[in-house]
Amino acid sequence: MYTNEDFLLDLLVDAGGVDRATIDSIRQSISPVDSVVEYLMKNGYLTGDYIAQVAAANSGLEFVDLGAFEVSPGILTAAKPELARRLNFLPIGDDGFSLQVAVVDPFDMEMMDSLPQFLGRDVSFFVAAPEAMLKALDKYYPKKIEVGKGTGDAPIIELVENMFNEAHEMRASDIHIEPMEDRVRLRYRIDGRLVEIANHPKKLLGPIVARLKVMSTTMSIAEKRLPQDGRIELDLRDGSHIDLRVSTVPSNHGESVVMRILDKSALALGLPQLGFLSDDEATFDRLVTLPDGVILVTGPTGSGKTTTLYAVLNHLNRPDKKIITAEDPVEYEMAGINQVMIRTEIGMTFAAALRAMLRQAPNIIMVGEIRDSETAGIAIQAAMTGHLVLSTLHTNDAPSSVARLADMGVDRFLIASAVRAIMAQRLCRSLCSCKIDGHVTEKQARVLGIDPARTVKVPNPRGCDRCRGKGMKGRLGIFEIFQVTDDVRGLINSNLTSAQLRKRARELGMRTLREDGIRKVLAGLTSAEEVIRVTTGDAS
Repeated sequence: MYTNEDFLLDLLVDAGGVDRATIDSIRQSISPVDSVVEYLMKNGYLTGDYIAQVAAANSGLEFVDLGAFEVSPGILTAAKPELARRLNFLPIGDDGFSLQVAVVDPFDMEMMDSLPQFLGRDVSFFVAAPEAMLKALDKYYPKKIEVGKGTGDAPIIELVENMFNEAHEMRASDIHIEPMEDRVRLRYRIDGRLVEIANHPKKLLGPIVARLKVMSTTMSIAEKRLPQDGRIELDLRDGSHIDLRVSTVPSNHGESVVMRILDKSALALGLPQLGFLSDDEATFDRLVTLPDGVILVTGPTGSGKTTTLYAVLNHLNRPDKKIITAEDPVEYEMAGINQVMIRTEIGMTFAAALRAMLRQAPNIIMVGEIRDSETAGIAIQAAMTGHLVLSTLHTNDAPSSVARLADMGVDRFLIASAVRAIMAQRLCRSLCSCKIDGHVTEKQARVLGIDPARTVKVPNPRGCDRCRGKGMKGRLGIFEIFQVTDDVRGLINSNLTSAQLRKRARELGMRTLREDGIRKVLAGLTSAEEVIRVTTGDAS
């Protein structure tokens, strides 16, 4: 694998600082995980300043001697000490347009691309020598523990605590701890996109995973060969209380950990907060308040289906209604609702839970997901005996859910009779309030089906402190509502293919995901680029 260090060594050879034979000799004498560049510095072949100057010259950046001047205390406050130490950078100045930052590796593009987002500022980069950076960090941030460098428990505890607090501050939905061949990669999913945050020494993987397993209370530290699931509840520095769903999976380089941050603000969501435009909100409100029938929400993993179902339950949760849910797992506890945890290992499957729930005389049933023919059949029967059934399916669009149910063995005449509506959805990033006037480009217009000759004025992302320079903050849904009307029932019974059913549904007035996205671009809620990104499968 060709690394950043290999690239730097090639530059040093080209500059005449060292020859290839010396590099090959060093590689044979050191461990494969040790650094050749560090060896060159420690053994007097090259100085850190020389190496930094070569790197700067070949990256188009300026070299800075960190020992030659004092950094203003006001500049130092632009970055959290633990972040500066972890990513190995130092704020050194401010030219009025951007924050000036010294880095050691100008070829670490992932780190440099991420820094403006972390700091909430445009950033201009300078290159410093490694030993000068270490001395500067010790000088300017002396009171902070260098997380992860110690051998006891305290640094690991602090590292994990900082990770949780930082992820919450950055509005992350997931934390990914991924073992690589020679490092541990930390990434957060922010507004649907994974962002690399840090790389830790490989030796920290075991202590980090062990700490998380201890915090989850239900996971075994000794078991490293099998996947495990757990849950963590904790209070953060800002007083917030968060729950995390923890999953570990053994990989070829160690245990991989993914933690879903369960945002309890989802419990307070109603239909208006999901991102509907007024006409779709009125339609969906009417559908979910019907006395019986099946309402399905479809889309891939991470498209917000669960959030939508919780918002519907919150909307329907009244003293005169009995609501029961079957979930795997129960992510949020909702007052006034009977929630059943699916436990397949003891026979509590979705189908078994659904049968038991029907004996509890509910008005509304929510099934986390219809995964098999047995669950699908019972859900259909429940809907036809006077219950409102809410559930999800994994299909790309709304009409194809009919074929999915049919593939599970549900008769089409039962689908036509029981299903009231199917709604597909995706999540788009929202424009931050710093948005500026702009227009849809000619290329975007062609992709979106807008007349390219027409100038369409819409807001465009700009970037500010609130959105960490990205121009986008938060997410909203785009929707495709497929209502099962009398005309549609006939189409379902006529055994049309998914493509034919989708075409006829559009002719009858169904608005596609992309068409709803275009409306939200024109309303200034999201960007054309974002709608194109999340509806690539909806080009029709």
